[in-house]
Amino acid sequence: MKYRSAFLKEISARGFIYQASDIEELDNLMSKKNITAYIGFDITSDSLHIGSLVQLMLLNWLDHYEHKTIALVGGGTTLVGDPSGKDEGRKILEPKNIMNNLKKIEKTFSKFINLNKNGKVINNYEWLSNINYINFLREFGSKITINKMLTFESVKNRLDREQPLTFLEFNYMLLQSYDFYYLNKKYNCELQLGGSDQWGNIINGIDLIRRLNNNKTFAITSPLITNTDGSKMGKTANGAIWLNEGNLSNFDFYQFWRNTSDENVPKFLNLFTKIPLKEIAELSKLQGQEINDAKKILAYEITKIARGEIQAQEARDISTNIFINDKLDDRINSYEVKLDRIRDSSFSIIDAVEKLNLVNTRSETKRLINSKGIKVNNKTYKDANFSLINYVSSNEIKISIGKNRIGIIKIN
Repeated sequence: MKYRSAFLKEISARGFIYQASDIEELDNLMSKKNITAYIGFDITSDSLHIGSLVQLMLLNWLDHYEHKTIALVGGGTTLVGDPSGKDEGRKILEPKNIMNNLKKIEKTFSKFINLNKNGKVINNYEWLSNINYINFLREFGSKITINKMLTFESVKNRLDREQPLTFLEFNYMLLQSYDFYYLNKKYNCELQLGGSDQWGNIINGIDLIRRLNNNKTFAITSPLITNTDGSKMGKTANGAIWLNEGNLSNFDFYQFWRNTSDENVPKFLNLFTKIPLKEIAELSKLQGQEINDAKKILAYEITKIARGEIQAQEARDISTNIFINDKLDDRINSYEVKLDRIRDSSFSIIDAVEKLNLVNTRSETKRLINSKGIKVNNKTYKDANFSLINYVSSNEIKISIGKNRIGIIKIN
């Protein structure tokens, strides 16, 4: 389909659209005026991770084309828990934990939308906390049927796997529908976007608005981005790839994207950068060793958007020092230890990996050593006694696991 509106033309070409309701009518509307759109975000942690990056980039493109954007944080719905795509209920957080998470996550949104112009961060706790349950059920619960809820993939998949689905979580769908209704009524919000696992929840909201206000609203969902093993993107075997700098260093964030698999480079350039489409087409033609140039651009551009230009330059410089100039860089993850502790074997390679947070468990470190997966000063570590005594001739010991987990033990 040929789109007239700049926003839909852009996101369609970049691969953001998976499902959409009445897309031709929405295209016609967005070609004539700027509209208000929203995307909801969980605040179950004190940082978003890269699983939210598709939605953040959609907010960014909405902002770029001067539409009004609402980043809706689920201070209220996080108290319930979204069952979409889950095998079990989420851990229920206390309100104080949710508010603490919210304060830290709000900073992320300012990287993607202009909060001083067309962008807003709104917490649905503002209205959900004041609901009278009896009145809510009478006015809104009667408009959405259980029959329809049971047809949605997020629910069907959970029940097909014979995993419990609590009434508390069932209410999440009703509350998300109410969020769209509320934002439509108060802010004239006409479009909700989300991941493809949110399709049923969004359609419920569209139906609720039509039944109560007879207003026309729209839905767009994006494909869920998965890792090469098919798992939902956002977390790796070594932990989540967090967007907040305090949860993951700029270097580690950069290196994650620098080590993207070859086949994902074109897709990630389209989804996660603002590089013009013609330039992406040229970068996507690179093969063999040359594709590393595209990966460096990908890593830099994503880090620049998510962390800032200075942070992206720092991460790129560190990567160049370590991998091209073969030079240690004081800005990467490090830990100081006394020389005597290495000499008397009270500080081993296992302790070093643990202190540098390179893997999750000590048993995993031993497994990596046995499989020759750890390097010390660029050479495979093989000492069965786990000692570091043979590496104390210099003041720094470089420990690396794979291409992007690196740390320095500083001896004093």
